[in-house]
Amino acid sequence: MKRICIIVIGILYGVAGRAHADTVPHIIMFYNVENLFHPSDDSLKADDDFTPTGSYHWTYKKYYLKISMVGKVIVAAGMGDPPWLVGLAEIENEQVLKDLCYKSPLRKYRYRYVHYDSPDRRGVDVALLYRDSCVEILRSRKIPVVFPFDTFARNRDILYAVVRFPSGDSLHVMVNHWTSRYGGYAATVPKRNWYATVVRQYVDSLIRDNPHAKILITGDFNDYATDESMTDHLRVHEHGSRLPRDTLYNLMLPFARQSLRGSHKHEDFWGCLDQFIVSDAWLTDTTGVRQIGDANIFDADFLLVDDEKYGGKKNFRTFLGPRYIGGFADHLPVYVMFRDG
Repeated sequence: MKRICIIVIGILYGVAGRAHADTVPHIIMFYNVENLFHPSDDSLKADDDFTPTGSYHWTYKKYYLKISMVGKVIVAAGMGDPPWLVGLAEIENEQVLKDLCYKSPLRKYRYRYVHYDSPDRRGVDVALLYRDSCVEILRSRKIPVVFPFDTFARNRDILYAVVRFPSGDSLHVMVNHWTSRYGGYAATVPKRNWYATVVRQYVDSLIRDNPHAKILITGDFNDYATDESMTDHLRVHEHGSRLPRDTLYNLMLPFARQSLRGSHKHEDFWGCLDQFIVSDAWLTDTTGVRQIGDANIFDADFLLVDDEKYGGKKNFRTFLGPRYIGGFADHLPVYVMFRDG
């Protein structure tokens, strides 16, 4: 069953029409929050492990602690001005989003959400949080992903929303969580390649309608910036030399050239599975909503613990296998700064 959960009160604060000269940087963020399930059992989803009697012993106490921790991370990442937009991955349902918006430190900042139930067997979806005192959601939809080589697969949808900023400028946002590498890299490559193809086709249609469209694609792609899904199918580049107007740019490519910083650590390797990919207009326009500075990783010390096996630090995650360790998530948030005006 489709659920659309959008709360827009832009009329109350006049976000669409007010004159605006914004010289202050703001943040857009993406965060894979690692299995943020509600402890109740949904008979239509394979979520039994994340119930009080399931293998992860996921109690309401642990759940509300995690809700609070995720909220604290989002607020802290804003450094005084919490992100205007937050893409999320691995949230189970609408109730999780309600609790995050209204029962965590986010409650002071008037966050609302856009969410659609997806066909994923476990029930984990993507969502978009937004501060309704800052932006307005003009429209949204889910983009289904059906593999032509596996039509029975139940895949996570892509979330698409058009966001209007106080200047009156709009941004097309796509939140993704592509097929994981579970089962082997080679066996799952075609699935992520197909996700990339779907996104590219959607982007092409947006740019055909408006060559100056500002587009921001974010999510956990379960691929790195140099993998074929990005380079061959989504056809992304690093920003630098001037390329055609329909070119997409991967803001996380600089992190692909080193292994000292990343959003996710696998054994002894830090990499960025979590990324921002943008259209030319988002980078080059000098009015309206536009990027300033580089994309970055929010790797505050409190999100990390010592890595006793490989050295250095690693993500302070919620679970290590089935063992609860009480941390934040197995990914770090990524963010990009922007101005509007």
